[in-house]
Amino acid sequence: MTLPALLASLVLLLSLGSTARADSCDGLTIRLIRGTGVALAGRSGSLVVFRAADADRMSLDCAAPRRLLFRSDLREPPRAFFVLIGLAARTLTGAPAEPVETLALRLHQDSLLTGAPQLGRVGGAVLRCDPGDRPDGFGVGSLCRVAADRPQRGLSRAAGPG
Repeated sequence: MTLPALLASLVLLLSLGSTARADSCDGLTIRLIRGTGVALAGRSGSLVVFRAADADRMSLDCAAPRRLLFRSDLREPPRAFFVLIGLAARTLTGAPAEPVETLALRLHQDSLLTGAPQLGRVGGAVLRCDPGDRPDGFGVGSLCRVAADRPQRGLSRAAGPG
């Protein structure tokens, strides 16, 4: 191994050294890159922006609660846009990718039909999709957000129908 490669490996290991660090914004950024194939475009504070072939914008806000934003300039983006949402949601929340992809597509279609944002939950992920049309009438698009679903307070997971 060459000295530059050894130094690069050492820096990467140090940046991911502890479990707490692996759960940091840097660790999550690396996992998103590996899990989705996106490329890092830039970072400012808690906001990380990615270049993705299947979305005009993909960003991660690491401030609590962590959330992902996906934007397409198309009113009806290709299926790959929703596949990307599923893969990224799996990385962020642990939710299975395919059910998230299916829900995102349904929420998007419902938002186009109603003209209103649509909200749904699946496998530990909460999604919101908006039609993305600008209120001034100039420009159309699609917008979806993903965050980890928070357990509802006062409800026991073990509680069944009463």
